[in-house]
Amino acid sequence: MDGRVLPVLLGPTGRPPKYYEIPVPDPAGGRPVVHVYRLEAVTGGGRWSVLPRGWRYVYRPEGRQRRVPRWPWSRPGTGAGRTGEG
Repeated sequence: MDGRVLPVLLGPTGRPPKYYEIPVPDPAGGRPVVHVYRLEAVTGGGRWSVLPRGWRYVYRPEGRQRRVPRWPWSRPGTGAGRTGEG
C-alpha cells in the first residue's frame, strides 16, 4: 500500500465487513495480487480490557480462510441415530 486512505463500504447493518480485500494489479499484466485485511477489536488496558474501544483492520499475509459450512447432521459423534443406552 502506498499510504492512501481508502473508503470502506458499510453493510446493511451499518458495520464494516469482517474482511476487506484490496486487489493490486500486476505491472506486467498478470494476475492481480489480493491483500487481505481482517477487522479486529482494539481493546484497552486496565479494568475494562474486555470491552472493545474501537475497530481496526489488521493485515493477514496468509489471506482469507474460507469456511466450509458444518451441518449438524454431518458432525461425527453427535449422537444422531443412537439409542439411549444404559
